[in-house]
Amino acid sequence: MIIGTLFIVSAPSGAGKTTLVNGLLAADAQVRRSVSYTTRAPRPGEVDGHDYHFIDLATFSDMRSRGEFVEWAHVHGNYYGTSRAWLEAQMASGMDMLLEIDWQGAEQVRREFIEAVGIFILPPSMEELQRRLQGRATDTPEVIARRLAVARDEMSHVVEFDFVIINHDLAVAQGELMAAVQASRLRVKRQLARHPEIFRFIQQD
Repeated sequence: MIIGTLFIVSAPSGAGKTTLVNGLLAADAQVRRSVSYTTRAPRPGEVDGHDYHFIDLATFSDMRSRGEFVEWAHVHGNYYGTSRAWLEAQMASGMDMLLEIDWQGAEQVRREFIEAVGIFILPPSMEELQRRLQGRATDTPEVIARRLAVARDEMSHVVEFDFVIINHDLAVAQGELMAAVQASRLRVKRQLARHPEIFRFIQQD
């Protein structure tokens, strides 16, 4: 039986998703970030099984052909995927799982986990998003222009999600993300799954 809740968090680059998710994970021990499988090599400091499950292309292809990934993507020459069995095992143990993926990955996941909770992080405006991307001082103007174009397309899918958080003020947005998580846990089906003993009296004659 699935006891935990699956949270999907999506956002365009520069909206502050990583900062907000890290804040949630630090504050709520009941939520665990999903660990993806990838064919890319580990970067310095990355730990297998913690940051990613690092596997070779042949292994990834075998897992994909067996339908073991609830979602997968090819990004910058490397493959990334989320294991269905691993997610189910974590949630069956009572953990809430969090996936940071784009809207296309979210669409794939919600076909398999129809009760997953989608949360989209929006910037307050395109002008602010551009300012944040420029403030990183890591991308060329051409790259920033491409990121903004991609962001417009991504944000057009916001209506497909359950919650939307506008990250104008980081502290406020952090509180709203935590509130969305807490509210989702209070849904009747989730409470029944987590606390069946409390609801037994309802079924008594």
